[in-house]
Amino acid sequence: MAKRKKRFGKRILTATIIFAALAIASYYLSNLFFKAKFIHYAAFGIDVPANYSIHGIDVSRYQKDISWQDVKAMKVKDISINFAFIKATEGTAITDEQYRDNMSAAKEAGIPRGAYHFFIASKSGKLQAAHFLETVQLKKGDLPPVLDAEQVNGASVFDIQQRMADWLAMVEARYKVKPIIYTNIDFYKNFLAGRFDDYPLWVAHYLQKEKPRIERNWLFWQHSDAGHITGIRSNVDFNVFNGDSTAFKQILLR
Repeated sequence: MAKRKKRFGKRILTATIIFAALAIASYYLSNLFFKAKFIHYAAFGIDVPANYSIHGIDVSRYQKDISWQDVKAMKVKDISINFAFIKATEGTAITDEQYRDNMSAAKEAGIPRGAYHFFIASKSGKLQAAHFLETVQLKKGDLPPVLDAEQVNGASVFDIQQRMADWLAMVEARYKVKPIIYTNIDFYKNFLAGRFDDYPLWVAHYLQKEKPRIERNWLFWQHSDAGHITGIRSNVDFNVFNGDSTAFKQILLR
């Protein structure tokens, strides 16, 4: 009887050890292969994609007066604002009314900044580039210039591509770096794919929790248009950079 009890006790101990080992293995495997693809940050008011270390925003006159020092100071757990794209121009004559204040204040706050042009597909790409270059003076440490293309404006695919190519060529000649193209998934597939695949891409694609659904390399991902930031009264677009801090420094103008 005593031997049976010993054997029974050993079986219980062995089973307990095996169960504990399986539980530990399951925990680590689930964290390795099924790690959460997003985390909800109540302070930002949105779900933020996990596994990205460089976060930023993009703004225009719609955000009105921004307290960039407050933007810089806001940090929630491991996330702070590491860069900002700022609207500069639109079409052949419009300059964003907040552009100069935003560029100056962002620099003072120590936030790497960049400028973007909102492309009007029905207008000359060369004239739009000239307007952008007259307005914008990017400097060492700034992000590359950006062409925001997302509206057809009645133009054909051929005209859209040619006018964009004209803008990109003129701006690249000035800054000696390929400009970034900002667009959404559908616009890229329908109007740009095959012609601009060698340009850095900043893609807008919401409701995706791990990465944008596009079959090409991308540099920035605008994952939400409903973020909240201290220092900005209205909603603001949130973005991530596809790389680490070393890769981010390498794309800045020299």
